[in-house]
Amino acid sequence: MVDPSLNPTSAPDAVAPDANDPHGRPRRRPGRADVLAIGAYALIGVLVCLNYWVDVQHRVSSHLPTDHSWFEWLFTHGAYSVRHLENPLFSARQNAPDGVNMMANTSLLGMTIPLAPVTLLFGPQVTYALYLGGALAATAATSYWMLSRHLVRSRAGAFVGGAFLGFAPGIVHHANGQPNFVSNFLLPVIVARVLRAGRPGRWRRDGVVLGLLVAYQIFINEEMLLLTALACLVAVVAYVVQRPGGARARAGGFLATLGVGGGVALLITAYPIWYQFNGPQSYRGLQGGVFHNWGEDLMAFVTFARDTVAGDEAVEKTIGLTEQNTWFGWPLVLVVLAALVLLWRRSLAARIAGVLVVVFTVAAIGPKVRFDGVETTVDGPWAYIPDDLPLVEMMMPTRLTLVVTGAVGVLLALAWDAVGGPGRSRVPAPRSAADDPTPAAPAGTPGRRRWVRPVGYAAITLAVLPLFPRPLPAQHIDLPPHFVTAGGWRPYVPAGRTLVPVPIPSNVHGLPTLRWSALTGHEFPVPGGYFIGPNELGQGVFGAPNRPTSTLIYATMDAGTVPALTEENRRQAVADLRFWKASVVVLGAHPREAVLRDLMTGLLGPAQRVDDVWLWDVRPLVD
Repeated sequence: MVDPSLNPTSAPDAVAPDANDPHGRPRRRPGRADVLAIGAYALIGVLVCLNYWVDVQHRVSSHLPTDHSWFEWLFTHGAYSVRHLENPLFSARQNAPDGVNMMANTSLLGMTIPLAPVTLLFGPQVTYALYLGGALAATAATSYWMLSRHLVRSRAGAFVGGAFLGFAPGIVHHANGQPNFVSNFLLPVIVARVLRAGRPGRWRRDGVVLGLLVAYQIFINEEMLLLTALACLVAVVAYVVQRPGGARARAGGFLATLGVGGGVALLITAYPIWYQFNGPQSYRGLQGGVFHNWGEDLMAFVTFARDTVAGDEAVEKTIGLTEQNTWFGWPLVLVVLAALVLLWRRSLAARIAGVLVVVFTVAAIGPKVRFDGVETTVDGPWAYIPDDLPLVEMMMPTRLTLVVTGAVGVLLALAWDAVGGPGRSRVPAPRSAADDPTPAAPAGTPGRRRWVRPVGYAAITLAVLPLFPRPLPAQHIDLPPHFVTAGGWRPYVPAGRTLVPVPIPSNVHGLPTLRWSALTGHEFPVPGGYFIGPNELGQGVFGAPNRPTSTLIYATMDAGTVPALTEENRRQAVADLRFWKASVVVLGAHPREAVLRDLMTGLLGPAQRVDDVWLWDVRPLVD
């Protein structure tokens, strides 16, 4: 409902007014500053992923190696779906024979399918590293576009705000194996469209564009879309309270735009969303509401994040019990507070951003207040929210602070813009005193302005420089056995049968063997895996329910010795292999290779040494 666009004709890069804009505002063409900004973001994206590029075939995230492998598997899923023209909403290549509902998981279909040619040509490791850095840079670039075109005049201010929105500590934290949470490049465009909704004569076009953007974001990350929708709701309410006259004037067009947008988005996504909640392997909520208690520690706001130049890994062991979604450091918190105080009376955008900071900081606390790693007895807001409330049951309170990150990025841009001089903000002036009775701040004297600029610029710079990201930590991982990558398995795995890797892929034990599927193009299905699927009650659980044989394998790995095996163990092993539709069991190089070979030999009989693996052809046992 608030139109933050104001492109004065005095801007150095202004061109002729846009004939489609009823207000006659000029367009702003890209300039050299824009190119430099995007280039800088791209370089930072390369830097963040540098440790992957050093040896892209053998590196995964040190912090979340299993998540990293899951997303490599997802890029292969997108390529497999395109190559074989199969339904991308479901996969039978993991968790055989039941499969995985991809809409009910973080499948990133909006990017894995378009990037299928890259995956088919270069493999999922290259696609992963390329996309991760590109998503970070693209988010910064679209944030820069939104800020420079709709909110501030200063390109430098827009650059600082865009850099923070693309590479904030909380975003870089998720870059450790969770590229879906750094894929936020559509969100600034969606926010701009929502805030511009209601322009006279544009509600149809604006609604269609908004609907297309929302529909596409659903196939990238639904959770970030939900957070953005909540932020927009709070922002609109804050605008209505502060500008009731302007809100009434644009209410009709605003609601019409949202109606068209919602209709378009629903038309495109109705079946995928139905499939997510009602298709095969769908579920309702997570067992035990596992995320509900993950609130943000209050000390996290003023602490430097692990993956920044000022960060310290030792600190996260004290307060890093949850994700590092804020971790702004105390200098930035002081600068943001100062910006809110100084801009509160003169900037509508700053007031709205301040409301977002307060609302979502409080909302992110969780059911109990945490301070410096200690859970206090003080109730947080989530203590009064039922665990099984739809949508809420799937949310993690700490992630609400990602909205705070967005608001802080806007405040940084506004503060930089305000330091440059009076009259620079793009926030439109009220039409009348009744529309916004807040008196304007005095422009100040030239003498005062001379020291305000260097001090202001220095304060903002010194607050954000410690947050500059370091290259993400990476660890070595071996490639799958040559028997797997060279296709030696083909004579043993006919159509409709599975290859059973040892250990069975799982959320805990299955990192190497899950990659067998990812790095061979999903050419053979595997049991188990890393995903969320239903338990016997229809609730979501992580990974496939353990069968007796997989439980025995994991227990043997943990103990380091083979237990006394019984005929019941052997009978159950055959039953499990029959359930998995197995044709061959394969054990490659593994730290527990010797004990696992002895276990499987005790269950299935002597193994064959084929190429670089131990192999049990179990077709005579299960047929």
